Amino acid sequence: MSEIDSQADQAGQQPAARPRNRRFGPGLLVTAAFIGPGTVTTASISGANFGFALVWAVVFSVAAAMVLQEMSARLGIVSRAGLGEALRTTFRQPAVKYGAIGLVVAAIAFGNSAYQTGNLTGAGLGLEAITGVSPQVWAGVVGAAGFILLLSGTYRLIEKAIVALVVLMSVVFVATTVIVRPDLGDLFGGLVPSVPDGSTLMVIALIGTTVVPYNLFLHASSVSQKWSEDVPVDEALKESRSDTYLAIGLGGLVTLAIVTTAATAMFTKGLGVKSAADMAAQLEPLLGSWAQGFFALGLFAAGLTSAITAPLAAAFAVSGALGWKPDLKATRFRAIWAVVLLTGTIFAVLGESPVTAILFAQAANGLLLPIVAIFLLVVMNRRDLLGNHRNSLTRNMLGGVVVLVATGLGVFNILRATGVVG
Repeated sequence: MSEIDSQADQAGQQPAARPRNRRFGPGLLVTAAFIGPGTVTTASISGANFGFALVWAVVFSVAAAMVLQEMSARLGIVSRAGLGEALRTTFRQPAVKYGAIGLVVAAIAFGNSAYQTGNLTGAGLGLEAITGVSPQVWAGVVGAAGFILLLSGTYRLIEKAIVALVVLMSVVFVATTVIVRPDLGDLFGGLVPSVPDGSTLMVIALIGTTVVPYNLFLHASSVSQKWSEDVPVDEALKESRSDTYLAIGLGGLVTLAIVTTAATAMFTKGLGVKSAADMAAQLEPLLGSWAQGFFALGLFAAGLTSAITAPLAAAFAVSGALGWKPDLKATRFRAIWAVVLLTGTIFAVLGESPVTAILFAQAANGLLLPIVAIFLLVVMNRRDLLGNHRNSLTRNMLGGVVVLVATGLGVFNILRATGVVG
């Protein structure tokens, strides 16, 4: 969330120049955004219900995130503009221009509201495991706390502690994977694409929890804070690619570790996932009786930090698309994050099944991904904007594969839900 804070600082006053940290950049922000309760829950259900069968979907989603986020970062570095700003100058005809912007704004608003539902529900699940109080009640409390923190700006005071807990939980999952010693034959066998009965929505959710549409907007806007105009473009692009690939790769490793521990500790024993306590069982080989308490605390931390980040990111994305100044104190800016936060809180409080709500949120992101990805590909082929740094044929083909797979899965799921296909 530090890059969001940097944008917020710029909206008020220009911060003093400071040395660049060559090792860490916006890629960590992207990873932090998708390593939340949605990823933990979706990956746990995937492993518990389908074993290693959907490992290929995790690998594909990580590769897709690398492809699209690299494009987004390259756009920001070369053009010094965000994806929203670039869209406003891409289409000439007013009907097409405003139709595209409207579609993107709607996609981001809807997607982030669903994502916010999953964030708050995840935090509620964690608190339920500790207190026994309904996750719907806790979702309302966390939503109100997020609103107060965002309005006051004091969320920065607790940011580092929360992120540290999320990082610690990630390390524990990776360590547990080593301890449980998964069957490597089954693990590598899961790299062969297959869609077991009832798993289509899960595949879409795994993609949606990794390739988060609003991250494409956020990445393009945040790279200019890391690599200023005085840095040579080629140098900035090289560092940015390393940052993106490394950060997303680490995030993918965590997701894979969660699938692996759930498959080994739960799928082989026929255990399902209905609560945070069920998901915590996969950490017992490492933590023993501490597993449930630790998992609950980590899930709460992941939910709270994502519940703060998602509304802010939506506000930056929509403001860019509409040409508004990203000022944290502006009424329109506050209205955007408030609507996203309020909508997510209402659905989280009214939701009947917390686990189902989280899974739906990730699936919604997966269904909306093709819309944003298509517009990104259109922008990335503009010679007048990117010159020699526009997409090559190879990058267009890779991006096209991501769009086709995501679209195909979404259409197939819709046709199955409506009974058109069996």
